[in-house]
Amino acid sequence: MRCRLRLPLCPGDNETTQASRLLSGYSSAVLIGLLSDTHDDLDATIAAMRVLRGAGAEFFIHAGDLGSDQILDVFAGDQAAFVFGNNDFDRRELARYSGTIGVQCLDAYGEITVGGKLFAVTHGDDPVRLRKIQTEQRHDYLITGHTHIRRDEKLGRIRWINPGALHRTRQKTVAVLDPATDVLKFLNVAI
Repeated sequence: MRCRLRLPLCPGDNETTQASRLLSGYSSAVLIGLLSDTHDDLDATIAAMRVLRGAGAEFFIHAGDLGSDQILDVFAGDQAAFVFGNNDFDRRELARYSGTIGVQCLDAYGEITVGGKLFAVTHGDDPVRLRKIQTEQRHDYLITGHTHIRRDEKLGRIRWINPGALHRTRQKTVAVLDPATDVLKFLNVAI
């Protein structure tokens, strides 16, 4: 099986252009590292990636509120994707820079397929989008951040996961998901 990102069409894109921006090459056995709400805290982000890599994660999803280019640098050399959060103010620069280091920018919303499982990825600050995802019931997973509170909840066929936060929280957490077995583990991050 392959991992595929379905990116929003950008101005000037057509289906062929978009298809060329898809990420592929992952089997269903890949472990996914989930993190969110780094808010430009470089030390916490480095520590979180150390924890996720140590747990065997090979593909990383950041659910928004990165902060700046220095956070994207932590993902350079890894297969990773992110969405914008409500505190990602210079989106144009983040999107431009992410392209230069091979990190996939999904804009405010994107879809990822891993091992036949469909993921919706959004920060979680758009209640209309969240309702639409829940109503459609076509995704296996919904990955969000925003609340700084970890979440693992089943809503119909969708498993809604928020890995927690690395900023403005007493307990900094990330998560590792095995989509092949549906096993999720929350992991503490010590700074």
